[in-house]
Amino acid sequence: MNEEELYLKWVRRVEALEREGIIKSKKVKEAFLKVPRYKFVPEESAQWSHVDEPLPIPAGQTVSAPHMVAIMLELAELEEGMKVLEVGTGSGWNAALIAEIVRTDVYTIERIPELVEFARKNLKRVGYEGIVHVIPGDGTKGFPPEAPYDRIIVTAGAPKVPEPLVEQLKPGGKLLIPVGSYHLWQELLEVVKLDEKGRRRIINHGGVAFVPLVGEHGW
Repeated sequence: MNEEELYLKWVRRVEALEREGIIKSKKVKEAFLKVPRYKFVPEESAQWSHVDEPLPIPAGQTVSAPHMVAIMLELAELEEGMKVLEVGTGSGWNAALIAEIVRTDVYTIERIPELVEFARKNLKRVGYEGIVHVIPGDGTKGFPPEAPYDRIIVTAGAPKVPEPLVEQLKPGGKLLIPVGSYHLWQELLEVVKLDEKGRRRIINHGGVAFVPLVGEHGW
């Protein structure tokens, strides 16, 4: 399947997500059209990138289904100029989408060395090198050197909300994180930090399925 065919199928997927009310905003739609998923998966999986399901990437991990990525980006309410931390780089696709919306540097942490390299290659190929910063390490600890953040988006399921991530949010900032069981069943929580004391409001957006968040403050 050539690039033109891949992109046509991708456009149809984006339009379907918009019709279904999953993609709601112009900025998320434009990011999806600018940054298609097929550029962030192994070559043999590219032909399936328009299918609304997770796809395998190296190290036994997956890249999320398009609808799930869109849901989280809409809930994040990203604005141009926001400082964003992503936990769980994976293929680099979600970080590129975030960068396309906020139009500034994005920081993303990945614990698996193979995926650090995979994501960096993908991001370089599509022109986000130097904008999306892939940091090797334990994402459950956040990334203090660039804190505080307007938004933190976690793309793996945790047993509880990691306190270092809440600490690294600005007052009024928002953390999106799946919390629940180790394997494939969590609830997507929106944690809004209300003040410097760390008081928070938590909104539950229902059931989701992510790979486990591994680290000191995870599994």
